Amino acid sequence: MAVKVSRDAWGIPHLRSDTGARELAHLQGVNAARDRAWQIELERRRSLGSSAAVLGPAAIAWDRFARQVRIDDTAQRCFASLQDETKSWLTAYVDGVNAALPSADAPEFAATGLIPGRWQPWSPIAIWLTTHVLFAGYPTKLWREQVSRQLGPEAADLFAIEGPGTAGSNGWLVDSNRSTTGKPIVAGDPHRLIESPGVYQQIHLVCPDYDVVGLAIPGVPGIAHFGHTGHVAWAITNAVADSQDLYRERLRRRNGQIEAEGPDGWYVVPAHAEFIEVAGGDPVEFEVIETQRGPIVAGGADEGEGLSLRLPPRVLESIGFDALPALLRAKTVHDVDAAFEQWVEPVNVVLAADTAGGTLHRAAGRVPERPERNSEQTVPATDARFEWQGWKPMPRATVEGVAVMANERGLAGPLGYDFAPPHRADRITALLAERDRWSPSEMAAIHTDTFNGAARVLLDHLARLKPDANGVRDLLLAWDRRMDADSIEAATFANLRSAVARHLAAHPVMARLDDPAAYPQIFDLWTGLGTRIAYALENILVRGVPGIDLGAVVRAALAETKVAAEPWGATHRLFALHAFAGTSEGADYQAPAVVLAGDNDCVWSTTSVPGVSDICVRGSVARYVWDLADRSASRWIVPLGASGIPGHPHSQDQLALWQRGELVPVVTDWSLLTEEDSMYASFAPAAFTQVVDGFGEVSIVPVDPERDLDLIYSWVTAERARFWGMTEHSREFVLEIYQHLDSLATHHTYLVRRDGVPVALLQTYQPEADPVGECYDVQPGDIGAHLLLGPAEAYEPGFTGALMKVFLAFLFCDPANQRIVAEPDARNAKVVARLERTGFVLGPEIELPDKRAQLAFLTRETYVAAARVSA
Repeated sequence: MAVKVSRDAWGIPHLRSDTGARELAHLQGVNAARDRAWQIELERRRSLGSSAAVLGPAAIAWDRFARQVRIDDTAQRCFASLQDETKSWLTAYVDGVNAALPSADAPEFAATGLIPGRWQPWSPIAIWLTTHVLFAGYPTKLWREQVSRQLGPEAADLFAIEGPGTAGSNGWLVDSNRSTTGKPIVAGDPHRLIESPGVYQQIHLVCPDYDVVGLAIPGVPGIAHFGHTGHVAWAITNAVADSQDLYRERLRRRNGQIEAEGPDGWYVVPAHAEFIEVAGGDPVEFEVIETQRGPIVAGGADEGEGLSLRLPPRVLESIGFDALPALLRAKTVHDVDAAFEQWVEPVNVVLAADTAGGTLHRAAGRVPERPERNSEQTVPATDARFEWQGWKPMPRATVEGVAVMANERGLAGPLGYDFAPPHRADRITALLAERDRWSPSEMAAIHTDTFNGAARVLLDHLARLKPDANGVRDLLLAWDRRMDADSIEAATFANLRSAVARHLAAHPVMARLDDPAAYPQIFDLWTGLGTRIAYALENILVRGVPGIDLGAVVRAALAETKVAAEPWGATHRLFALHAFAGTSEGADYQAPAVVLAGDNDCVWSTTSVPGVSDICVRGSVARYVWDLADRSASRWIVPLGASGIPGHPHSQDQLALWQRGELVPVVTDWSLLTEEDSMYASFAPAAFTQVVDGFGEVSIVPVDPERDLDLIYSWVTAERARFWGMTEHSREFVLEIYQHLDSLATHHTYLVRRDGVPVALLQTYQPEADPVGECYDVQPGDIGAHLLLGPAEAYEPGFTGALMKVFLAFLFCDPANQRIVAEPDARNAKVVARLERTGFVLGPEIELPDKRAQLAFLTRETYVAAARVSA
């Protein structure tokens, strides 16, 4: 079997190709379309700025931003700059998605009327950009500017912390000397918005070049963030680096064009109008403008000013995807290090360890060199002092016993401005110091630690007050500061904290910051008063705000707070985001609102927004423990399950374990898995399109016997098609033949079009299910094929050769196909010669019921080798 798909007890896909990495990438694309069809297709639409056509007006703000920031155009540029090997690998993945997506099981498609579109080779890069374009948190510069304007420049640093829209993570490494196994351990958990389906997919990828388990991002091939090759394991956290800038632009219309003012004066900028289709609403028209600094993301020519966004992937025309196949092949930390040298964005802190005891702790990505003021606020586009001047070196550190990363100001300090408070990093470091050596099985105790290091500041304020009538002060001063789900004290603390946040937000001084119309809606998460106060509450309580009596605020909050009637978990519950959340259909897709322990500043990070809601929307979207002594002793978990299909047995079967902080085994023994390879090996692509330079767009689509009968009959009964053997057939008989073929799972007929014009008929078959298979020794992976060209007037010299290239690419896009078998009429010397020129090797002549045929074979290896030479 050339390809194999198996599942473990949790439905986690284990994908294997016996031939190569490209075939495995194709299989991963097929699997992504089968397991996560709705998720990946919606993300593709979001990258194109066309999600409002499915989701309605609520998606307009994102669609407008995606188009303004040029996500798809940037992805195309990044794809063009890739190494040829990476391009081929990405294309194989996309071919797999395109092959499986039209027939994928996704009830959301039916609910919305969405018909999946065709993916382009750069679509995975566009999805990556969509997921990460806001990771650097540049909208915080707008917020700091607003704070400086209203409260004074000194107040801006009150909010210089990891913002509500920034993804965080925990990660730690225990080296060989601190491990009970004598080999390193890498563990941690990424924190993002918890979505349904989950943002990570547990997966196992095996081919002759590598054998890797890890967490993949659906819609993107390979394993970028968290992986274990059996020789080396790696993990990342967000470095919270400041890698993107906002420039204040002056714009004007002049002589029918748009101009922007730069350091050297006014110049014409590219601009065009775009329309957003909206389900249930009118189309939205807007203007897309790009200056020398970058695309305009706020304001415009009619306002006379705007904000342009400068980001490394657009400047470098690279996202760093050449690192992805290199990571899969890694055997040592040096290999991982070399792979991440190619990385661009988002900037990450990386931990890695290998079986030889090697360790790695570094930052990876691109951060521009420029004045510090660029990091603090928007800067004028007319001032050349604020232009980028090269790239900062990426910091590194030596691992001595243990290493910890948790978005704090530490290794990545020189790269950013806003970092997470140090509580998670300090707590993990303290926990690791409690034992001389750690085993992989003991790591879950760190994942699930609920100690709240941030609580001390508010408790210190309480200690200065007199006991309250409700007994809240004395209860909390005796509390162990653990945010356990069954804790009354944790619930009481959360109620007090929310009351303090609400009083601060309502204070006249802070109320001056509340201007929801100041910036585009897409930035609300970074510029909303309630969320900003909630995240900066500790800083505010430590440093104070001129004009606000913090003692009076805490006293007023304490007076209205009572000892909680229910434990923390009663209100601190999961809300897994789904595209239908809040709609009438949402209940059918919503994950259960399970009780949660933890809090934002706990290692067990389950984030809510104090003063707004106790509901958790951000937390661990996966947990992992990579054991370098024995990969099968590794463990992992995701919040919901392996499947993205609502109602599937594996769509939510990990939820209860995740809720309790437990992990499931990483299975790598194929004898413990259940095979599903037949559904993939026999998969027939529903459609195929390829653009050939100088020739046009060639599409291959299934024949509809009734619809296409006139065309087929005119072709197969013409004298020029005498070797097809159907010149004497009636229309009715031809229809019956193609209806019969259409009913078979082993035979398929396709119509080939060039720029929309039909030019050929292609038939494929499984030789073991055809008379041909009785005349030669059928090998696994054989696929039979016939190609009938249309009338001669439809093509020019070179036509057949160009069409053959597409025909072969189509057949070999399915990794199950290892050898093409052709059997033209032995008398058709012209076709036999064509096959030989194409690379086919002639076999024996055989007797078939309707002809004497010449067997010819083309192997995948021969095809790939020829393709490399021609490239």
